[in-house]
Amino acid sequence: MKVLYDHQIFVFQDYGGISRYFYELTNVFNNQEDIHFDLPLLYSNNHYIRKTNFLKCKPFLEAKNFRGKTRLLNFIHKYTEKKILRKKGFDVFHPTYYDPYFLKYIGNKPFVLTIYDMVYELFPQIFSTRDKTSVNKKLLASKAAKIIAISENTKRDVIKLFGIKEDKVEVIYLGNSLCFGITEKVKGMSNENPQKYLLFVGNRRAYKNFDTFIESISPLLKEDKNLYLICAGGGKFTPSEIANLEKLGVIKKVTQCSFDDNILAQLYKNALAFIFPSLYEGFGIPILEAFSCGCPVITSNISSLPEVAGDAAEYFDPIDKISISSTVKKVIYDHDLRCKLKYKGYERLKNFSWEKTANQTKMLYKSIL
Repeated sequence: MKVLYDHQIFVFQDYGGISRYFYELTNVFNNQEDIHFDLPLLYSNNHYIRKTNFLKCKPFLEAKNFRGKTRLLNFIHKYTEKKILRKKGFDVFHPTYYDPYFLKYIGNKPFVLTIYDMVYELFPQIFSTRDKTSVNKKLLASKAAKIIAISENTKRDVIKLFGIKEDKVEVIYLGNSLCFGITEKVKGMSNENPQKYLLFVGNRRAYKNFDTFIESISPLLKEDKNLYLICAGGGKFTPSEIANLEKLGVIKKVTQCSFDDNILAQLYKNALAFIFPSLYEGFGIPILEAFSCGCPVITSNISSLPEVAGDAAEYFDPIDKISISSTVKKVIYDHDLRCKLKYKGYERLKNFSWEKTANQTKMLYKSIL
């Protein structure tokens, strides 16, 4: 069986969960004899793909940023892939994102679509009206032979919002890529890392619920002079975020930093707890990352998060500030509870692996042939 992947996500993402997902799939398949794949990448600056020894592609103008750079790279790959698609030398096609360019060329060959979440559909107000991601996603969902949803919650949303038949959607969970790294000083922090801190990871867009979260814990940060909050990733604080932190009186207790996997592992490992206050997640890989590093997890009680974390996390109502603050306070000041959560996290993590993800995906490919 031969599977063809395309360039899309490896052009759009240098880092990111979706490109990591496809990297991990190919990394497992590369060591299996009953499946072959082709990922015809000519150029990519993607961190994960570039470190493989089984995919050869060149960097693309890494030191230069100019308008249209991504569009140019996308055009180059589409030109090449249209030729490959026309030859039909594959059994299953699995696009890495939602551009429907391939529909003209695929003929009667089946394709599988992975849907990661329904953020575009549930939170349209945070995206440009010119963004066609949701329209393209719905079109491809209607034409795919099978859809992979990364959680039962995402499956329910796909069925409800796109009107897809239930038997067309199969749930395949994701895995964890993070392991303990070397100790490094965290970039962006002028002093030594605080000894006592909470950790927030990722972007701070509206559905991530950061504003409500920071308002909820700001009294706690002010009353405990040794407690800090580290925000890993998501870009530097915006002027409006800085203004809000100043208004809340916690500007000196909250810091933002960039990271690689080694630094992120250390941040999880040394945190009092990882807080995930999101209003919606398609899966929630940071929960697995925290588990792998022995970091207690405190998270929202909605969306896919209880499905992933199970009994290995403490939960709060993400729109209730008292619920957030009281749950955080309970965990960080209860050493026995944190130890219990660490142990449960390690146990829960055993349910998830990239090998399991890849093998279930391979079975799905075979089922449509």
